[in-house]
Amino acid sequence: MSSSSFPIASGPLARRQRRRAVISYGDRQVVVGGGAPVMVQSMTNTDTADAIGTAIQIKDLARAGSEVVRITVNSPEAAAAVPAIREQLDRMGVDVPLVGDFHYNGHTLLNDYPDCAQALSKYRINPGNVGKGAKRDTQFAQMIEVACRYDKPVRIGVNWGSLDQALLARIMDENAQRKEPWPAQAVMYEALVTSAIENAQRAEELGMDGNKIILSCKVSGVQDLIAVYRELANRCDYPLHLGLTEAGMGSKGIVASTAALSVLLQEGIGDTIRISLTPEPGGDRTREVIVGQEILQTMGLRKFTPMVIACPGCGRTTSTVFQDLADKIQTYLREQMPVWKGVYPGVESMNVAVMGCIVNGPGESKHANIGISLPGTGESPAAPVFIDGEKRMTLRGDRIAEEFQSIVLEYVQSHYSKQTAA
Repeated sequence: MSSSSFPIASGPLARRQRRRAVISYGDRQVVVGGGAPVMVQSMTNTDTADAIGTAIQIKDLARAGSEVVRITVNSPEAAAAVPAIREQLDRMGVDVPLVGDFHYNGHTLLNDYPDCAQALSKYRINPGNVGKGAKRDTQFAQMIEVACRYDKPVRIGVNWGSLDQALLARIMDENAQRKEPWPAQAVMYEALVTSAIENAQRAEELGMDGNKIILSCKVSGVQDLIAVYRELANRCDYPLHLGLTEAGMGSKGIVASTAALSVLLQEGIGDTIRISLTPEPGGDRTREVIVGQEILQTMGLRKFTPMVIACPGCGRTTSTVFQDLADKIQTYLREQMPVWKGVYPGVESMNVAVMGCIVNGPGESKHANIGISLPGTGESPAAPVFIDGEKRMTLRGDRIAEEFQSIVLEYVQSHYSKQTAA
């Protein structure tokens, strides 16, 4: 069989051209769309009225890499606490922009608590939850008016669990007039996309700068999300926020989010992502940030932290030494990144291999910046270390983990220092 006339292509399709929206706080600017890298964001699950507890979680999310953090603003107490949260973050040196998530009473809270409206860097508006009947247009307009007054961008976030019923009824009536009516699922898709775009256009008619609008159409099913966002991307040029409404808990949530977002990102669709994981009891909220980063990094769209390559193990690796070492190194690298990213430019592109036996160990280690091949079952109790493709040393004894971690740190300091980067 003859080979192809062209080299085998790799990588995602070209990013869809979008408007450029900026979310800012002080000197910190986070760009969404306009060719900017796909941004990772998250949301707190604390009671916003607890200003200290909320600020601490925001700090943890920002330290993990969340570039924007959304908080619930659902009551007068929560709205009153927002300026205190911002002040506490400032005292802790955390400049991450805050997004206020509003439903039902957002128009009242934004008008009654101007300090809250100013402290937030962006508003999330769900057009299905701003009011019913005649009140809907008025209350939506009030929220847009506040956003214009304080020069804040907005995300118009449509959700299939709270879709504007009047709009849905209109779409259903239009469908009934077709010679061949669409199935109910297609009608729902059309209602979601239409709601997002019509409300964005309405916001512009009310005076909002079109470059301050971000859209989302949240659903919970993987295929539903892919279908809706493909259509939304084709019909408008607003920046798009990707994410399942309820991804789920544990591996289910991670797999569902990865499956849905990876397809869209590969097609060049999406400008910011949020992984809506349900935390396990006592679980760490920052996990959703890490998953979002890892989706983008494994797809080659961004680099956040050095990647650790480790084999899955087999009958040759009955010892758990390589598993323990891989876990320790990966944890160590992620914990160091908040400091390293400002001191050692480029370190996020480093690859580290921790392999379990002689089959693929030396080969994989040679492809990494730093690699170690630990002894498998029955192999000589020695662990060769490879640096930039060359074997440099062999570690032995019961301090291999500590010695290898020191080698990794020495490599970072010698290869990614500011002096070297300059």
